Amino acid sequence: MNKSLISFITLYKKEVQRFTKIPLQTIAAPAATGLLFMVIFTTAIGSAKTNYPLESFKGFLFPGLVMMTIIQNAFMNNSSSILMSKVQGNIVDLLMPPLLDFEIVAAFTLAGITRGVIVAIATAAVMVPFIDFQIHSLWVILFFSVFASAIMSLVGFISGIWAEKWDHLGTVGNFVIVPLSFLSGTFYSISVLPEIIQQVSLINPFFYMIDGFRYGFIGASDASLVVSFSVIFTLFIFLLITSYFILKSGYKLRS
Repeated sequence: MNKSLISFITLYKKEVQRFTKIPLQTIAAPAATGLLFMVIFTTAIGSAKTNYPLESFKGFLFPGLVMMTIIQNAFMNNSSSILMSKVQGNIVDLLMPPLLDFEIVAAFTLAGITRGVIVAIATAAVMVPFIDFQIHSLWVILFFSVFASAIMSLVGFISGIWAEKWDHLGTVGNFVIVPLSFLSGTFYSISVLPEIIQQVSLINPFFYMIDGFRYGFIGASDASLVVSFSVIFTLFIFLLITSYFILKSGYKLRS
């Protein structure tokens, strides 16, 4: 095993162990929050018309809540790690090992995917006893959970490099990630919205993550599954290339 591969695996393990060592905060808390959202919305709304062939509103809400936890936690995994290294002054430990820039990006992305998928499983596990659970297409579920985690990991990676203090990272989370995830069809079908707002919703990339993921469970979606696949995969490639060139340039890391 060459030194580069050993360094890659070590970096990946380090990032995974960083969140698995505090499971109550990084895994249990998001799962509990998802369940709390489920209780609040089903209690307040009850059975609702969602334009889907479902027996209850819970079945519609479940995939959206799981994907919302993926989006937020995959983002936080990499953004907090990069920024923490910069604030503590040990970012040099990331840049000195015999790792290619692409390998660094790949290791962080895989770690973010790992956290996103683990949190998704935990969130689903606490909700399943309370819903009419069904799976329409497992491979669709896997595709959107993995690629949504990858996309948000890359967004977090870029945000962590850009941010200079925790306030900057909080701005991205509070004014970009959270609003877009809430306004993406998590709690409702965009088909019930006015036409102009539906068109605006189609600009939101989080909508395609949630809509495609929901299709994997209930077999229905607001947008074409092909379109959702295309948007997600294209966005992933764009962010992967962008992350690579930002890291390679040394922007806010080597200066």
